[in-house]
Amino acid sequence: MHWRRRWQPTPVFLPGESQGQGSLIYQSWLDKSTPHTAVRWVVTLGLSFIYMIRVYLLQGWYIVTYALGIYHLNLFIAFLSPKVDPSLMEDSDDGPSLPTKQNEEFRPFIRRLPEFKFWHAATKGILVAMVCTFFEAFNVPVFWPILVMYFIMLFCITMKRQIKHMIKYRYIPFTHGKRTYKGKEDAGKTFAS
Repeated sequence: MHWRRRWQPTPVFLPGESQGQGSLIYQSWLDKSTPHTAVRWVVTLGLSFIYMIRVYLLQGWYIVTYALGIYHLNLFIAFLSPKVDPSLMEDSDDGPSLPTKQNEEFRPFIRRLPEFKFWHAATKGILVAMVCTFFEAFNVPVFWPILVMYFIMLFCITMKRQIKHMIKYRYIPFTHGKRTYKGKEDAGKTFAS
């Protein structure tokens, strides 16, 4: 029976399989960049600066820039907001909530949009906007000073509402760990055993 050959399937390569390798490499780079917060944000600010220079030199694509600004504002608000909205949790006791009294237990601030996802989405947004500047179809003629004024007005109104929400529910989106309290100093002698 040694003459019988076992059936061995021939490898079949599907069109999406090469994308699988690319996504693994992309995910690997994301994983390696996770602990380097400052470097990630410097690269993103650099990309943003390059994008702004490109828009300035081309004198166009203002509507794409406006859309990018609105997208970044939306991400920033999600970054500043708690995962569980305290206004919805006021009456119910389902799950964790932010402390509202001085003697309540410390609970860390959990964001609706974590920092890494905020950075990742902001960077992807800049790259998509950069790609849009290579296509004339996205160069919609608009009077850009009106877009700037409208964006500033929208930013001020949105941040005012967010700050009022923070004050009303007494939370600060930036915590640096649990508070430590100093106890009374030990005036007694220690006994050696």
